[in-house]
Amino acid sequence: MSPVRVTMKRTVGMVGRLYVSALSIAAFFAGAAALFAFNLDAAEGTFSALAPLWTASVSPILPVLAALLGMEVWSDELKTGRIEILLATPVRERDFVVGKFLGVWLLVFMSTVLFLGSTLLFLNSYAPNIAGSVSLTGFLPGLFLLALQGALWSAVAVTASALFRNASGAAAMTIFALVALPRALWIALSYWMRDGSTHFGELPMDEHAYDFASGLVSVGTVLSYVILIFFALFFASKTVSSLRLAGRSGRMLRFSTRVSVLLAFVFSVLTVGLVNRVDVTLDIPVAGSGDTVFSPRTCNILEQTRGNISITAFVDRRDPRFRHANHFLRSLKRQTDETGGVRIDIRHVDPVLDTAEAVRFVRAGVGKSSFVFERDGRIVDTLSMDMDYGERIFADMIGRIAVPFHRSCVYWTTGHGEASYGNYEPDGLSEIAKSLVGNGYGNRKINLADERSVIGEDCALVVVAGPAKDFSQKELARLQSFLDGRIRNNEGGRVLVLLDTAELQGLSNLLSLWGIRPGKGAPANCGTMSGSDVVVTGFSDRHPVTRPFFEKLMILLEKPVLTFTPSSSAIEGEGGADLKRYSVLLDEGGACFAAAVERGSPGSDIAIRPSRLIAIGDVGFVMNGKLRAYGNANRDFFLNAVNYLSGRDSMTSAGTETDRLVTGMDRRARAGFAAATSAAFPSAFFALYALLILWRRRRR
Repeated sequence: MSPVRVTMKRTVGMVGRLYVSALSIAAFFAGAAALFAFNLDAAEGTFSALAPLWTASVSPILPVLAALLGMEVWSDELKTGRIEILLATPVRERDFVVGKFLGVWLLVFMSTVLFLGSTLLFLNSYAPNIAGSVSLTGFLPGLFLLALQGALWSAVAVTASALFRNASGAAAMTIFALVALPRALWIALSYWMRDGSTHFGELPMDEHAYDFASGLVSVGTVLSYVILIFFALFFASKTVSSLRLAGRSGRMLRFSTRVSVLLAFVFSVLTVGLVNRVDVTLDIPVAGSGDTVFSPRTCNILEQTRGNISITAFVDRRDPRFRHANHFLRSLKRQTDETGGVRIDIRHVDPVLDTAEAVRFVRAGVGKSSFVFERDGRIVDTLSMDMDYGERIFADMIGRIAVPFHRSCVYWTTGHGEASYGNYEPDGLSEIAKSLVGNGYGNRKINLADERSVIGEDCALVVVAGPAKDFSQKELARLQSFLDGRIRNNEGGRVLVLLDTAELQGLSNLLSLWGIRPGKGAPANCGTMSGSDVVVTGFSDRHPVTRPFFEKLMILLEKPVLTFTPSSSAIEGEGGADLKRYSVLLDEGGACFAAAVERGSPGSDIAIRPSRLIAIGDVGFVMNGKLRAYGNANRDFFLNAVNYLSGRDSMTSAGTETDRLVTGMDRRARAGFAAATSAAFPSAFFALYALLILWRRRRR
């Protein structure tokens, strides 16, 4: 058996029998799990994937684990004097160093794999909807990067252990050099130069974790880690060999050893700079690794759209937003190539490096950090990266550029304390108004109490968004006439009512007349995310508005919310031309939170198009604060309701953005997941590990 293999087995056995190792691995589990739970909560509803989030959560904690596991491998030999016995054997120092390094690395890597397994196990228990769509292969690129990082940190830990007789000093030095110092310097530089021309993104190690886990593998980064690992092992070997050179006779040899280490350091730095200069990046599509999986609606738009469109990311490569923009555009390009419809040319223009193109964009009024849409060499539209962009917005913009939509208008009632689409505060509706514009609608206000305020021919529907005061009889009569079709040449009207109070008797009577009776608030057993909202996961599979939604999606309604039941003027199921057909849209715990009514149908013997009315027992679900805070189907539900009411039924076909992270966990499930992964599992692991160590020691 080779000396390297023998030393590795001895190192694994020696380190594995220490109580401090059991405590270190348990602390690693707790720290990484707490960071992952925090990142998972923060990324809810964003364009993130589990694999990059998990990898980015493990990467900052990994050097601490390597420092704690590797602090004893040489320090104990130096402290007890066994180092003299080892050096007296006919084994080269580098064999000892490599063996100890492999032993520490093996323990670090096994701990990482065990943590991955426990994370997936608990996700399957607390978030089965998202866990079912996760592929283990999606974590392999990130696991490969963590193996590289773990090897480098293990090599540094072994080197520090050879420099210190005190194991605690070696661990402290390693943690300071690998964790505290780099992050402190990076934060200081970012703060100092935040207003300057240089823009600092994330720490390189954190960027590597995200990129590799997303399938963007850099050959230069891999070679850089390998070069630094070899330098650390060379440094450790020279440190151990210098112990042979005691006394005055070895002075010149010690000096030459230091010079060789210095030259090796300079060579390593230059080589790392060279391999990154001529870097080659491999785009590896891995399921669940962060590449966008587009919804059927988006694929349908891309397939039916024809022509050539150029999309340019006008952003500095050092901008943190460049990474997601790059990944998203790559996924969009791959999808358009597969569907065979519209042809998209993806480009990137750096404002600093690509001067000519940057000047052209700036003269055209394009701001930095934007997507630029061009057709036939002409800029036709732009989209700021500061917006909450995604596949729905891109699909609508591409479709609008190729075949412009007829801009029907959504009329918003005013004069009763309704929420306003001109309000950009958390209680405003500016976000959903922008989404309506992206879908080809216009937004207008209408005061039904003012005779001069007319419902025009361009009105697709009227929205009543959470009034605080009741409507007058005159206003209710105008709404009734609109629904009956007396305003629009015998065409039945379309109305969307967001009502979160039962005190408005006039509107309640109008709803009851049309088949929807407002009732009491939400049941007490409903799930919640913040404690004040209600989680709704029951979607009707028989109505166009909710049929496209996947089972894993949820609606978040603010309290207090109304529930609805059919009134005596409505029936459930298929009705005749004069009957109002009632349909449940959202149901949770036996309570209906949204209902739809249609009078007449396209196949009935009537001359007017069907009248449609949808009532939702909440207005807060579509306000800016709720749309920005969580990953939910609120936006898609509202847009599908608008498309259904306006007659664009085909636009309600699976419009949900599938590249958003939606765990489906409410507040209780989140707390349970965090407690189980960061407290219960690490504690149980430490207890079992400590008992195993005690049992093995007693056997001896």
